[in-house]
Amino acid sequence: MTLGLAIRELHRSESMLARALAALAENHVSETEVHHVALDVRQWSVDHAERLRAAGRARGERLWRWPHVVDPRPALVRAATRRDPALVLLADLRRLHRDAAGVSLDWELLAQGAQALRDVELVDLCRRCHPQTLRQMQWTNGMLKTLSPQALSAR
Repeated sequence: MTLGLAIRELHRSESMLARALAALAENHVSETEVHHVALDVRQWSVDHAERLRAAGRARGERLWRWPHVVDPRPALVRAATRRDPALVLLADLRRLHRDAAGVSLDWELLAQGAQALRDVELVDLCRRCHPQTLRQMQWTNGMLKTLSPQALSAR
């Protein structure tokens, strides 16, 4: 079933988004709001990945369980080479926003496929989870708008 491909890809995307949010929180502990909100909205992606794993299993897919161990070395390397923490945070939020946009697109594709196949359970899953992904995007967008003027105009 080709819908399985969409479930697998969305599961992978949500898991990667959860990792990226965890890394953002870890790399920017001194930015209290970023740190705490990133950890809070990360939980949505963890939950989504687990729900997708269950949905995939019900449809014959075998998906790995969240969470995988995240290697902390890249964060240590990045911390050692930072020049301007505000620009690093801006770059991280920008990447995260693009990742969340990709996850949102994957939810749209899965919802369309589920509707075409009249898979009520999968349509319901999309309706429950996609709005949280949109909120993740709204948060990153808001943070980018808030932080970019000062970060980009600093001399």
